[in-house]
Amino acid sequence: MAFYALLTFIILVFIPSPLRALSIKRLDLDQSPLPTNFLFGTSSSSYQFEGAYLSDGKGLNNWDVFTHKKPGSIADGSNGDVAVDQYHRYLEDIDLMEAIKVNSYRFSISWARVLPRGRFGKVNAAGISYYNRLIDALLLKGIEPFVTLYHFDIPQELEDRYGGWLSPRSRDDFAYFAELCFKYFGDRVKNWATFNEPNYQVKTGYRTGLTPPGRCSNTFGNCTQGDSEKEPFVAAHNIILSHAAAVDIYRTKYQAKQAGRIGIVIGANWYEPASDSMADKLATERARSFNLNWFLDPIILGRYPAEMQSVLGNLLPRFSSNDMEKLKEGLDFIGINYYVSYYVKDCITSVCEPGPGITRTEGSYQECHEKDGVPIGQPTPLDWQYVYPQGMEKIVTYFKERYNNIPMIITENGYAELDNPNNTEGQFLNDFNRVNYMASHLDALLKAIRKGADVRGYFVWSLMDNFEWTQGYTIRYGLYHVDYATLKRTPKLSASWYKEFIAKHKTKTLFQELR
Repeated sequence: MAFYALLTFIILVFIPSPLRALSIKRLDLDQSPLPTNFLFGTSSSSYQFEGAYLSDGKGLNNWDVFTHKKPGSIADGSNGDVAVDQYHRYLEDIDLMEAIKVNSYRFSISWARVLPRGRFGKVNAAGISYYNRLIDALLLKGIEPFVTLYHFDIPQELEDRYGGWLSPRSRDDFAYFAELCFKYFGDRVKNWATFNEPNYQVKTGYRTGLTPPGRCSNTFGNCTQGDSEKEPFVAAHNIILSHAAAVDIYRTKYQAKQAGRIGIVIGANWYEPASDSMADKLATERARSFNLNWFLDPIILGRYPAEMQSVLGNLLPRFSSNDMEKLKEGLDFIGINYYVSYYVKDCITSVCEPGPGITRTEGSYQECHEKDGVPIGQPTPLDWQYVYPQGMEKIVTYFKERYNNIPMIITENGYAELDNPNNTEGQFLNDFNRVNYMASHLDALLKAIRKGADVRGYFVWSLMDNFEWTQGYTIRYGLYHVDYATLKRTPKLSASWYKEFIAKHKTKTLFQELR
């Protein structure tokens, strides 16, 4: 890319303007469909990266308590007490971002770090100070902060007082937290996501009990309390209305002055029928509705998906007229976390094996990795993830058509490798499979953009190896390798590849503007 940069300089400085466009045209570069302000970034979350779990006045959150008090919940028995210690190493980590030339960094704010007890306690000045320093340091390097308000961690105080997301009181608490963030950080933060993957969180937290607060019925998991066929929909309803409350505050009090945008991030698996049968096609529509559209339809269209209403009836909470007014505020963008696609088999007319989705209140469908004995894509070290880049183009196109091409941002996309202690440093750093995964998925994304999809950014998961929720430190997604004993960060091949990809598209965009 140094060649292209030098060539650009020569053309701009030494070639007369009448000949400039012709000179650039003769370079015969493929056109980049990306605008100059396209966000190239990396993603993270507070619990997975920050550590410092009780430092400087931070309160306990649900993941602090879950990892400490529920033995066997994390694959390697670990926790995020230290994680990768970004709380103390953020300046070093920003240098890593600058080294690969990303122009944005997606991180989340630890609710319990700025409000240790939610509305029931004081604002933690040290927490506010930390995020101010982080944001200012990013901007100093030309890196735009992209802030997620809630990435799975809620102050434990709110769980203990009223049951967290199972109570309507959570809406007021989240609105209070959101406004605090708009007030303290909104003059510099121009991209806000209210929630990360609530469609996954309510299923693992309230249906299977695999994540906090660990609630489920006995037939769905190993929990001491919960109702797997009711509570996911209650929690989801309160999260949807919490999003609406935060957006309403931002729209009415802050957006005009701060000139930012606000959206939500959805975990977006792609689903395709396992056969050409009408039953499997209808099951695929249910899978999309019970996963993707469950949250987006109310926020954008003002109602739950018809498939969910038909199946669930009175199990699905209702929106009041006041709720409907707030839902009209909608959102400015859809964040898409895409990793994997599935084939879908109908479980109403066919017998299905145990697994997610098969019960009536989940949609009565089976997720499959194979169709007629052929895998949907190349397998990976994770048994649930197969490489299917076509799904990236398809999910973006689906949202484009269903939601009138509301702007979209790929907020997560990544490839996991197992943390094999027998690997050499070279095996860790030469992550060819990750490079191939990113290259193929970005190529699919560009195809969707060329066909008219309004995509404004791409964030790879993740900047560096980190605590991966229930998998602990057993899998690695990072562009930078982390030695967990020393916390030393070392760039992998994928970091260099991403840097080159970004430079390539920036150069192409410059050429197009000069034509």
